[in-house]
Amino acid sequence: MMPIGPATRIYLAAGATDLRQSYEGLSDQVRHRFQEDPLSGHLFVFANRPRTRIKILYWDGSGTWVCAKRLAKGCFSWPKTAESACGCTPW
Repeated sequence: MMPIGPATRIYLAAGATDLRQSYEGLSDQVRHRFQEDPLSGHLFVFANRPRTRIKILYWDGSGTWVCAKRLAKGCFSWPKTAESACGCTPW
């Protein structure tokens, strides 16, 4: 379980992210997209183009977690960029 306290921030990567990436790739995304330290203890959340999968990158003090979720149907409601518009309706 991820301890989320009042000082923990949650960063959502708007638009689509290539979720074939794991620890190093997502850490690079955190450094470049958010200009943040992936070892900060904050949560960094990424979604794929159809918004059916998400990955969360989290540092717990002793190691990095990558948690994933795939929806069986529907898609996540997600902040869009001009390139990421799709016809999926969240449920």
